[in-house]
Amino acid sequence: MTTSADTQAFIASVMAGLTGPGGPFEMQVEDVLGSSMPVMKNRDKALGDVLAASFDYGSRDYLVTKDRRFSYLEHGEAVAALATALRERYGVRKGDRVGILAANTPEWVMTFWAAQSLGAIAVGFNSWWVAREVQYGIDHTTPTVVIADAKRAQVLSEVNTDVPVLTMEEDLPALMEKYSGSALPRTSVDEDDPAVILYTSGTSGRPKGAVHTHRNVLAVIDYHRYSDRLAAAFTGRPSDGRPSDLRYLLTAPLFHIASLHNLAIPRLATGGAVVIHQGAFDVDEVLSLVEREKVTNWAVVPTMATRLLEHGSLEKYDLTSLSAFALASAPSSPALQDRLRARLPFAQHTLVDSYGLTESSTGISVATPPELAAFPGTLGRPIIGVSVEVRDPFGVAVPDGEEGEICARSPYVMSGYWNDETATAAAIGPDRWLRTGDFGVLEDGRLRLTGRRSDLILRGGENVYPLEIEQCIDEHPAVLECAVIGIDSADLGQEVAAVVVLRSEGAATEEELRDYVAERLAYFKVPVKWKLSTTPLPRNATGKTIRAKVAIS
Repeated sequence: MTTSADTQAFIASVMAGLTGPGGPFEMQVEDVLGSSMPVMKNRDKALGDVLAASFDYGSRDYLVTKDRRFSYLEHGEAVAALATALRERYGVRKGDRVGILAANTPEWVMTFWAAQSLGAIAVGFNSWWVAREVQYGIDHTTPTVVIADAKRAQVLSEVNTDVPVLTMEEDLPALMEKYSGSALPRTSVDEDDPAVILYTSGTSGRPKGAVHTHRNVLAVIDYHRYSDRLAAAFTGRPSDGRPSDLRYLLTAPLFHIASLHNLAIPRLATGGAVVIHQGAFDVDEVLSLVEREKVTNWAVVPTMATRLLEHGSLEKYDLTSLSAFALASAPSSPALQDRLRARLPFAQHTLVDSYGLTESSTGISVATPPELAAFPGTLGRPIIGVSVEVRDPFGVAVPDGEEGEICARSPYVMSGYWNDETATAAAIGPDRWLRTGDFGVLEDGRLRLTGRRSDLILRGGENVYPLEIEQCIDEHPAVLECAVIGIDSADLGQEVAAVVVLRSEGAATEEELRDYVAERLAYFKVPVKWKLSTTPLPRNATGKTIRAKVAIS
């Protein structure tokens, strides 16, 4: 019988072969934006090179939906046509921003890659934003062109901008047909040039644009290549770098790192397939897609996992193809993990959990199935290339087992926030250590989260910061002050609630305030529960609201 020591020795041997001298993922220390850190020696330097190489995968599936299918070659040819059109018709050049405002579609992915071939910067706007939020995003990044689906094009029509808007349903097909047969544009970039901007909610009240460079995204690709080779060594699959037969289900929005950086983008480099579920999450539709497309890998937010557990007829679907099942984007409890293993055959020996944030581009740490089973609540060890420290309020690393702020450094960490030096300086400290604002402990090298960012509300995988909502509510003339808090939700983890102090009794109603917020913020930020009164909020000696004493019944 194989002993634990034998297993650990085997793992160490495989990892050494992959990352040691002469290995395909050999690590060496280099300067990254002024800080020395380990990086992969034999890495690509531009995303456009990954795109060009993908043509070699030919007729293999790359993007699949319920009713459409694009091979690698078809995808590459469509991207070449679109990139040429953006350059010739709309003047998109290196460093220009290309906005994307849409639900998950193959055209979303094609637009991202078209931007990379031009050396432009893809901007993934949150597709749930309302007009006011979209206006902010347009003003903030000043895109040369915005590509949107029809529903979001309607939202853009309400925005004060003269930026050209191209629809995915009509304009893109026409442009791709007109420029069909064009050669793929190639643009020289530095690996630390910006490649993509993704928005993250911020404590300052406005979304911040995390800038991910070619280096960041390429490092994520190499992490996935490495993980695939490591997994192959344990499962007996070929591990010589040949195209992957894995098929990944995409159910989270593409404007998130979970779906874009860690699913759609790496697959173009590995030869795997991206199976895109479109529309609202529906268990039957999703599982039908899993069955039909023989999906092997699926990462879900805990809310989706809970809905799977509540579904009464999982057994009618053939889910035997699933060989990897991950929880992502929000914390999950050991109790939920136990329920998943008990109910879902594909989760029994494959369930993994992770910790990361938009600013880190990918996971900071990942817990393997054995680790989750042996150490409930763990988020695992730092992934390859990541250094983690838990620090006290003075920035000094604390010993194992002591709580502090989680800080991380790696080639995956964003270069900063778009046009926001103050926020960048607050997030990235000396020697490029990212301050996550989350609290946790390291125990024998494994990370465990003990507290989320101070005021963060985690609603179904979406980060919601109260300040942005509070500032919106405060703009209503009947409101004196307010506090937004999270309340427990069995389905979503948390929901948004508001305690509002009115200028006078009856000055506004719940319905009036709800409609006011809904016109200005995305639906998931609109409070579902309200408490209206004329009693001032509890405050400390310095005048700050004491959130711990704000309650809603």
